[in-house]
Amino acid sequence: MKLLARYNRVTLITTIIIMLLTGIAYYQAISWILTRQKDKDLADEEKEIYEYVNANQRLPDAFETKHQQIVFTKIKPGSVKRKLVDTIYFKKWGKNNPKRRHFHAVGEYEPARGLITTVTIANQDYKVSIIQSKVETEDLIRIIFSITIGVILLLLIILFATNRLILNRLWQPFYNLVQELDLFNIADKKVIPRLDTNIDEFKRLNNSVTNMSAKAKRDYQTLKTFTENAAHELNTPIAIINSKLDLLIQTENFDEWQGKLLTELYSGVLRLNRLNHSLLLLVKIENQLLDERQQINLHEVIEGLIIQFDDIYRNKRLKLTYNLQEKSIYANRYLMEILLSNLILNAIRHNYADGEIIINLTGESFTIRNTGSNEPLNDEKIFVRFHKSSGSEGSGLGLTISRQICENFNLLLGYRFSSPYHTFIITFPNQV
Repeated sequence: MKLLARYNRVTLITTIIIMLLTGIAYYQAISWILTRQKDKDLADEEKEIYEYVNANQRLPDAFETKHQQIVFTKIKPGSVKRKLVDTIYFKKWGKNNPKRRHFHAVGEYEPARGLITTVTIANQDYKVSIIQSKVETEDLIRIIFSITIGVILLLLIILFATNRLILNRLWQPFYNLVQELDLFNIADKKVIPRLDTNIDEFKRLNNSVTNMSAKAKRDYQTLKTFTENAAHELNTPIAIINSKLDLLIQTENFDEWQGKLLTELYSGVLRLNRLNHSLLLLVKIENQLLDERQQINLHEVIEGLIIQFDDIYRNKRLKLTYNLQEKSIYANRYLMEILLSNLILNAIRHNYADGEIIINLTGESFTIRNTGSNEPLNDEKIFVRFHKSSGSEGSGLGLTISRQICENFNLLLGYRFSSPYHTFIITFPNQV
């Protein structure tokens, strides 16, 4: 979940909870205020009754209006105490009231507020029940509460929309920086630009990322220069050692033990030469020094490589089958030959006697499968420099070079294992 979505969700939920609690408290407060006002009106009615009794020494006439009812009842002395109560009020409907015709009734009960008190006339106590309807009060409360809820919903909508618009704009520098990091390539000369923002946290983040990327590029350039120079410097001594070993082997003035020792030395020098050649090639590929491109018929290239390695896989008694469709790509022919030969030699080298190799070429991908170890390779390390499986005699750079070639030409190189086959796949996205 995105940070902005999480922030909006938390803010929205928190605001709704606060608004609900505030709305309930607001409703209770309004209800309490209006109830107190109704109690005051009842007390005023009580005062008028007392004044009338004191002036006339008799009860006023019991009467009933549309929203008020006053009833007098004889009681025993001290049997009733003054109190305010919530009660109900029977409201009569007029003869022409549609409710009367629809419900076949003469009225309905409504919520009311009542005051129970007493009055004494000629040593006779009377219970006075003053009841006033609360319908208008409750209607007023509902109207006020509805308006409040409407205002709250409007505020929530405005808050949500404002958060999305403002926060999206505030976070735009962060998204721009993430996009630059996604496009960052340590081998490119392009640097991560400074962000145009007034937010201190984003400025600090941008400065840290820019400094880190610049340091990484400097370290990479230093390492690349060292590798390139070391590989070039090794060319001369390796060539000298090779030539001297060739002359020494041709003299034939050494015994069997010396001959075996010279052969091992010669093999070691050849491996050193291959490693040096691979390092130089990798440096050239990373620096895109071999970027002369042309239209290449992969069908012809693969067929030529199969013929070239015919003796190697036949000596190992490997069964090779292939199905090649016509496919052309725009790339460097020399590098594509290295890529494909690395994968084919890898399938031969890591196979066993009487094993199998299956090669397929379609318009979408090149696939090579080979039998071999029953354990899958570590797909997180097989493309790492100098990583070799146990028993491998290679330099550990073959698959690294293959991956780098694929990246240069926007190809995708992947690996999967389905017993007993190890499979390498090159896909051709956006290729003509």
